[in-house]
Amino acid sequence: MGILEVKGVNKNFGGLKALQDVNLSVQEGTVHAIIGPNGAGKSTLLNVLVGKLRPDTGSVMFDGKSVLGRKPHEINQMGISRVFQTPEIFTDLSVLENVLIPCFARRDGAFRMHAFESVAHEGTINEEAEQILADVNMADKRNLHAGSLSRGDKRRLEMAMCLVQQPKLLLLDEPTAGMARADTNNTIDLLKEIKETRPITMAIIEHDMHVVFSLAERITVLAQGTPLVEDTPENIKGHPKVREAYLGEAQV
Repeated sequence: MGILEVKGVNKNFGGLKALQDVNLSVQEGTVHAIIGPNGAGKSTLLNVLVGKLRPDTGSVMFDGKSVLGRKPHEINQMGISRVFQTPEIFTDLSVLENVLIPCFARRDGAFRMHAFESVAHEGTINEEAEQILADVNMADKRNLHAGSLSRGDKRRLEMAMCLVQQPKLLLLDEPTAGMARADTNNTIDLLKEIKETRPITMAIIEHDMHVVFSLAERITVLAQGTPLVEDTPENIKGHPKVREAYLGEAQV
């Protein structure tokens, strides 16, 4: 039994079958990649996992509890954090303040700006935020305006905002999208370090196969909303069904 169990999930949009009988098991402590060509259903599946969409049929269990019917913030409180394709940060605040907000919200159980402003830079909440920034190599940028950061640093900041919530499962939606190769490699290194130093499970949706094969221990391949194969990276690389899904014809 995995920490994340998806069983018999179907999701239709009118006549479009976005997900068809999807089964997925993500084992605790692993990095599990979900790949597939455009339109394969990857984003729909991710939105089901974080509560933005409810499947027509099927179940989604996280750490033994159903996520269905829960709002996104409730799923977050269960221990699931999400990294978006475009970094979701507060561009009008400083780097440190961006990390303080989820840190305060986790401790307080809710976010209230007036309360946050009164305690944000005091005591353990500040120490925790500073430590997280050090962990993602952003300590020297704590006072910078978040909107001025590079794409790679915005991603690091978003990672810090997720990590301060102490998630059990980190969902990453194309975490290297729009990055130069140097920033992509830096993000890979950061995710490897996070995996090695924290008790965290990761599920990654990604088009960049360099990222997938650098990080994943298991890979699920989707095509037209249906799982084709789940296997190790080594076995996925030359699998004929995977080649057919990506290239349009089986390769011998």
